[in-house]
Amino acid sequence: MKIGELAKAAGTTVETVRYYEKEGLLPAPERGDNNYRSYGPTHADRLRLIRNCRALDMTQEEIRAILQLADSHAADCGPINDIFDAHITHVDERIAELTQLKAQLGDLRQRCLSARPHAENCGILHGLAEMQVEERPERHTHLG
Repeated sequence: MKIGELAKAAGTTVETVRYYEKEGLLPAPERGDNNYRSYGPTHADRLRLIRNCRALDMTQEEIRAILQLADSHAADCGPINDIFDAHITHVDERIAELTQLKAQLGDLRQRCLSARPHAENCGILHGLAEMQVEERPERHTHLG
């Protein structure tokens, strides 16, 4: 199949297919006599696996590691379990951060329960000005 057909079959764009090829996640296809790329079912399967990993918010490094393990036909799936365990930890950390963020936003919102005639009287603006933001430790989650 041609690149457009592959993209359509996987529910993605041609640009995404090219990007994954460039990044080495999707192997380069063979080229026909007309120099067009020719993709097969293995490309479609791999592209779907990549897209499903991305849907789970996995990083390219995690996806690359999973693909390498899949390509090596490792005897057991222990290393893949390790990748997923680490990813679950990242998700737990992000949930905790978002829960804290929601609480901070809720606290600020409580400072101004109704519209005030002048912005300088806005409790939210006062709260933002008074906030003490602690420097965050380096995060190792997917979102920076």
